[in-house]
Amino acid sequence: MSLFTIGLSGLNAAQNALNTTSNNISNVYTPGYNRELTVLGERNAGGGVRVNDIQRQFDHYVADQLNAANSKASGLNSYQTQISQIDNLLADQEAGLAPLMQKFFSSMEDLASTPSDPAARQGVMGAADTLTSQFRAFHSYLQDMQNGIDGKIRDEITQINNGADQLASLNREIALAKAKNGEAPNSLLNQRDQLVADISKRVDVRLTVQESGTYNLSIGNGQPIVAGTRSFSLEAVTSSSDPTRTVVGYRDSAGNINELAEDALKAGSLGGLMAFRSETLDKTQSQLGRLAVSLATAFNDQHQAGTDLNGDAGQALFNVGQPRAFTNEKNAGGASISAVYGDVSQLTASDFDLVVSDAAAGEFQVTRRDTGERFTATLDGNGEMAIGGTVVTIGNAGTLSDGDRFTLQPTRQAAGKMENLIHDSALIAAGQGGGSGDNENALAMQDLQDALLVGGGATLNGAYASMVGDVGNRTNIVKANLQAQQGLSEQLRAVQQSESGVNLDEEAANLIRYQQYYQANAKVIQTGATLMDAILGLR
Repeated sequence: MSLFTIGLSGLNAAQNALNTTSNNISNVYTPGYNRELTVLGERNAGGGVRVNDIQRQFDHYVADQLNAANSKASGLNSYQTQISQIDNLLADQEAGLAPLMQKFFSSMEDLASTPSDPAARQGVMGAADTLTSQFRAFHSYLQDMQNGIDGKIRDEITQINNGADQLASLNREIALAKAKNGEAPNSLLNQRDQLVADISKRVDVRLTVQESGTYNLSIGNGQPIVAGTRSFSLEAVTSSSDPTRTVVGYRDSAGNINELAEDALKAGSLGGLMAFRSETLDKTQSQLGRLAVSLATAFNDQHQAGTDLNGDAGQALFNVGQPRAFTNEKNAGGASISAVYGDVSQLTASDFDLVVSDAAAGEFQVTRRDTGERFTATLDGNGEMAIGGTVVTIGNAGTLSDGDRFTLQPTRQAAGKMENLIHDSALIAAGQGGGSGDNENALAMQDLQDALLVGGGATLNGAYASMVGDVGNRTNIVKANLQAQQGLSEQLRAVQQSESGVNLDEEAANLIRYQQYYQANAKVIQTGATLMDAILGLR
């Protein structure tokens, strides 16, 4: 082989190396770009050099670890953003319920001191109006969050579906490129890996790489959202067990929609939203409702035990929302369900799932959602059964089928309808004998401040403090977990960048090195030309 051929091979190698280095530099800030390396090798015959490959510096193992870490961090960040709003709401010393409950009991103390004083009686009504208004305002805020979560779930699903469609398309493009050229462009591979990283931030995915190099993605319990060149859509659907709730549905290859269990999506921003809703938002709404029901029931019972200025028996002082119960739309039977409050001391801040275990015997397997506790409940002769401080009634019980499902929400919506029912000061039952100076019932109502009214084990203020503390503790836990997860993500990101990231100092040095390499090979060609001229000159 001549010096010309050797020099030309060197020039070609140097040009490729310079192009690769330039491409690295120009894409230093491009998301998902992986550094490229020109791999050179000796030519088999006659000397010279050849370009074996433009190698993409990508480590699947590190990428998978980083995606998993980012998915968890994204989920925790989504959770922390939402729970902080509730924490700030409940912990507000001025806008919280604690000072308003204290003001209400103070108005009862004033009433007990001067039971016939119109101003004291107006003070009770005013404090009751303010307190119930704040209960409704808190509930409204939490319900707005519920509605907001539904909207965010729809947005996340749209983005996940778009990413899955693009990934399936890239699988197709990469397969065609390989079939045509034997190799897929590194730019397409980078785009595909960046898509996987983006989808991972929204939902926890499992990546499977086929022998052909095609990517498959699955979520939840193994449901594929990308299989080769085909994508499968997620959909925001109404829960079959709760028509007020939006959940994630999966459309399978047969076109059927299957609801995914809420705890099946554990990470990513979508998983974080659903975890926040089921673990914190639902519970806080139910705790607020239980507090409202406990307060209202205790005061109604005591107020109705007294007499007003007219000598009449006291009326109910407060109104609250009733328990909600839903029939699963997929039930085979035709039975319905309803519920009212029973033994309020048994109320929990949890929902219940009811499954018919023996239709003929009216037997149900009941699961308490917050603890997972299971027990059996059986209908009595009136088609009723006591569950969690409520009395549940099954309509058309004779049409029950084994496996039918129902959902019971004892207190979720109770605070939203809390209101003061007494608007005439003369109707306040401060006494127990009817005289204008009788304060016995006012004293009894004042004493309710220290009674264990909530769940049979906590005062009203104690239950509220527990609710605030529960949200505060969970907020701190989520923040701590988020910081730890972000630290892990940063460490993995550093590892990934050391392998795949572009170092401008290193690339600048390579530019100089490959420029000298190019010039040296040009000198080889020049030397060959000089020798050729000398040989021709001999003639």
